[in-house]
Amino acid sequence: MSSPFYFRSHRPLSIALRKLTLYRFSSTLTYASEEEKSIDATEEKSRFIHPSSVVHPNAVLGDGASIGPFCTIGPFAKLGRACQLYPGSHIFGNTQLGDNCILMTGAVVGDDLPGHTVIGRNNVFGHHAVIGVKCQDMKYKFGNECFLDIGDNNEIREHVSIHRSSSPSDKTVIGDNNLIMGSCHIAHDCKVGNNSILANSTLLAGHVVVEDYAHTAGGIVVHQFCRIGSYSFIGGGSVVSQDVPKYVIVSGERAELRGLNLEGLRRRGFSATEIKSLRAAYRKIFMPTDTSSGNIEDRLAQVEQNKELGLFPAVCSMVQSIRDSFAEHRRGICKFRSWSGS
Repeated sequence: MSSPFYFRSHRPLSIALRKLTLYRFSSTLTYASEEEKSIDATEEKSRFIHPSSVVHPNAVLGDGASIGPFCTIGPFAKLGRACQLYPGSHIFGNTQLGDNCILMTGAVVGDDLPGHTVIGRNNVFGHHAVIGVKCQDMKYKFGNECFLDIGDNNEIREHVSIHRSSSPSDKTVIGDNNLIMGSCHIAHDCKVGNNSILANSTLLAGHVVVEDYAHTAGGIVVHQFCRIGSYSFIGGGSVVSQDVPKYVIVSGERAELRGLNLEGLRRRGFSATEIKSLRAAYRKIFMPTDTSSGNIEDRLAQVEQNKELGLFPAVCSMVQSIRDSFAEHRRGICKFRSWSGS
């Protein structure tokens, strides 16, 4: 009979030798795969996905992404680094988010439609915002591609809706550094430039163009195909049914020109000389004292040919903005109303 001492002294040694042999053999064969597993594990640790969320295995999540409770991410979604989804937010369709984007509770981005929604970096989408869904244009044909492109550093607040284009040949476009306040609507095929502020309940119909540094007050409505000029201001409660030239203020139930956006120009760094030249040009165009000054086209030409005013790029830009609005298929400019503020 084997002694207990013999059994206890030799069995642990044989087990240790067998484990050492297997470890050396397996480590030689699987060294690369173990390294890959280590990298994958590190990447997984850098992300957070709440167990109650549904993230399709084909979705691409950047490092540092944080997915809160009850979120949904579809199979074609791509999220950049450090994106954050707060509880109950969702990403659908062919949607791409850049780095550091935030979806607040209830926000919905993208739609299961042909086409795409492409969003840049550092954008915030407020509570229950709806971004990149099907347009409300009856001409849209189901199955057509439709597109939305959004730039960088935009703050898009609660209950905002931004729709994709109505046709494959166009896009809805939002630029950079815009503040779009609560309950605004940006319809299909709109183009919003950079550094603009759209106050609460600003409603843009289809194909509206908003140029850079435009500012709207609350509760305004803009008719389809209108253009809002850069550095302009629209007063609260206005209905805009024609183009707003650059640098001006419009307001009223049917928006009318009320003068230059003087405070806005000062804040944006226009010099006193530039503002003085714009005021002189505005008076010549819209407040003529000479009854023989002709129609608006004649007055625009007079300003351009003026030896002093014609030297200022801002004046030339305002004149061109007005002239473009009278081109074919454009809506003309808002009606003039005399106002002592300019």
